[in-house]
Amino acid sequence: MSAEEPQEQEDDEDLRYFVRIGQTDLDGTKSVERSLSEMNGIGRRTARLIADEAGVDRTATFGRLDDDVIETVVEVVENYAAEVPDWLNNRQDDFYSGETTHEIGNDLQLTRQHDINRMKMIDSYKGTRHKRGQKVRGQRTKSTGRTEGTIGVNVEEIREEQAEEAAAEEEDEGE
Repeated sequence: MSAEEPQEQEDDEDLRYFVRIGQTDLDGTKSVERSLSEMNGIGRRTARLIADEAGVDRTATFGRLDDDVIETVVEVVENYAAEVPDWLNNRQDDFYSGETTHEIGNDLQLTRQHDINRMKMIDSYKGTRHKRGQKVRGQRTKSTGRTEGTIGVNVEEIREEQAEEAAAEEEDEGE
């Protein structure tokens, strides 16, 4: 057992705990596929395609890869939209530019928020639902999606309020 311990410490020195792609820090202790799928805009299938395109074993630990291999993965992630068919991209026929792109990281959140603001501005049905804070995609709202926290009557609170009122009336009569 003692022979295994120094080997583990040497392996930890070669490990990069954080791998930065774009504006996102990925966990270097996980496999390539799993750490890529933690990024916004990249799911399991996309991560598998990226690993295959870069020629990397998807089960290899991401932080143990060489710097040039990591750079290859970064380039494949940045050029993903050009390598796959249009139906596999997450931003097809953009409203303003008409281009098909694949948004990742903070860009995905910004474009989504921009789309929601545009829907609110033009008062589309989905925009008005967003404004009101109601469900947008046709879900049922009669019994779900309640945000107040209490449903029905809280009997204990009413009894406590009545007891406080009764105590206040007794003090007023006593004076």
